[in-house]
Amino acid sequence: MRNWKPTLKAALITIALLTGATAAHADSFGAISLSPATGATGWSHDYASRWEAEEVAQSHCYKYAGDCRVAIWFKNACGAVARGPDGWGADWAPGRRQAQRAAVASCSNHSYGCEVIRWQCSGGH
Repeated sequence: MRNWKPTLKAALITIALLTGATAAHADSFGAISLSPATGATGWSHDYASRWEAEEVAQSHCYKYAGDCRVAIWFKNACGAVARGPDGWGADWAPGRRQAQRAAVASCSNHSYGCEVIRWQCSGGH
């Protein structure tokens, strides 16, 4: 008869380690909401889901404008929104500066003189 207790113990330890590693590296979501008409923004960071992050960003933006929309959401990264006189753009990247450059590049497809109006990072960035 085979002794199953050491195998079960090893399996339980493995599950505990994997579960602990997953909990320690849980995804962290953020979002930036924008009013295209006024430039008002709302933002969030370090939420457990995309939905939560977007809802918080929208609720903050709606305090200042009625036409808010989620411009960008991000997971374990940074997001940024840039605006120019004729439009706006948004993007995300692993770091703040990369996200800002990407947002300005995105905005430049629609406008000129684009400048970052909001950036935010999530997940320890």
